[in-house]
Amino acid sequence: MAKPSNSGVSPVRELALNIIYDVNEKGAYANLALDKALSASALSILEKRKVSEIVNGTIRMTKRLDWVLNLFLKQEVGKQHPWLRNILRMAVYQLLLMDKVAQYACVNEAVQLTRLKSRQEGLGRVVNAVLRNIIRNKNEIKWPDDPIQYLSTYYSHPEWIVELFIDLYGPVQAENMLEYNNRAAPLVFRNNELSGSREELIRALEAEGTVCSPSIRTPWGVNVTKLNTSITNLSSYQQGRFYVQNDASMLAAPILDPQPGERVYDLCAGVGGKTSHLAEYMKNKGSIWAYDIFQPKISLLQENCRRMGIGIVQSRVQSVLDLEPGLPRAKRILLDAPCSGLGVLNRRADARFRKELKDMEELLPLQSGLLRKAVDLLEPGGVLLYSTCTINPQENQEQVLSLLEEGKVVLEGFAPSLSFWGLDAQDREQAARGLLSLVPGKYNSDGMFYALMRRKN
Repeated sequence: MAKPSNSGVSPVRELALNIIYDVNEKGAYANLALDKALSASALSILEKRKVSEIVNGTIRMTKRLDWVLNLFLKQEVGKQHPWLRNILRMAVYQLLLMDKVAQYACVNEAVQLTRLKSRQEGLGRVVNAVLRNIIRNKNEIKWPDDPIQYLSTYYSHPEWIVELFIDLYGPVQAENMLEYNNRAAPLVFRNNELSGSREELIRALEAEGTVCSPSIRTPWGVNVTKLNTSITNLSSYQQGRFYVQNDASMLAAPILDPQPGERVYDLCAGVGGKTSHLAEYMKNKGSIWAYDIFQPKISLLQENCRRMGIGIVQSRVQSVLDLEPGLPRAKRILLDAPCSGLGVLNRRADARFRKELKDMEELLPLQSGLLRKAVDLLEPGGVLLYSTCTINPQENQEQVLSLLEEGKVVLEGFAPSLSFWGLDAQDREQAARGLLSLVPGKYNSDGMFYALMRRKN
């Protein structure tokens, strides 16, 4: 990443631009590049928040921004100088999609950044002219006439995702989902019940200057609207009193409902968000065997468990498909399978542009193999929870139906376990059958899929 200059340009805008450039021109992952840059920065918490807003918004809305720019440029965005196109994208995002932006300062700093980065005086004049023209004509922008192209451009999603959403949910619900994906992801803390009540956590957070309130969706969630410091600097975090997790992901533990003293397998544990909640449900008694194929994820899982005072998790870097025969069977198994992630596109700004239709198709054999391995590890009468963060039926309902046809498991209803959530009639009926597909944004939460199955005796 380019080092900050001493040019007098706003350090917020210059740092944001450097990150955007690395993502768009060098293939960096937005979340990783942002985390790394902010960790090394001396900016205040408010300035870092502004950097995050500019970076995530600009990258998320790239397709819409490029459409607007192409209406005002003589040569299309993709053929412009790399620094120029990213400076223009960032400036147009601020001018059209952010509140309380001083137009003169935004244009002036875009011009300065162009001169600084490109070393070409003429490009600064281009930026000045284009941005002022957009300001004058921002209410006259003409969008594509074709409905798919319009939704794809206006909400900045690949056309294949728009078409899939419409095929699955119809145009109205699809547009709601596209709009939700462009909102900043809500920040929710899950109270660690091993450390105290949610009310005690809220009081502790408020004492540190955090503005928060109880979630209306779950008994453990705390909605956070303002932080005065980074999450990891909070005493409550360092004491292990919470885990950052969306409400929809908190449903795995109540659906699987593990009991103290049981043996539980978490077959694709990741960094331990759901694992740690299972341990809390078990009151830190029994055993959870957690597996993942990535060492960095297992290391983070172990760190999270230590921080939260959880001592019943045994973790291992291991592909579940290669587990040695003869392992003891488990009473309950969580399989939070690798998936296309179409339910959490608001979580990572660049995710929508990195995905292709063939990626989903390539995941299907892996998911199928994992499901069947999970059944083999399940004791008779035991329960398996299959979960994903996608809304693609091929990865969800069709995988489950294929498994059911083999006759080893049956669906197990779990609607009473989610009485606190406030499911609508349709979703409540699904849950009573043993299936639940949460649409992104419907409950102001991520999109998730759950299927609970019991192995026949």
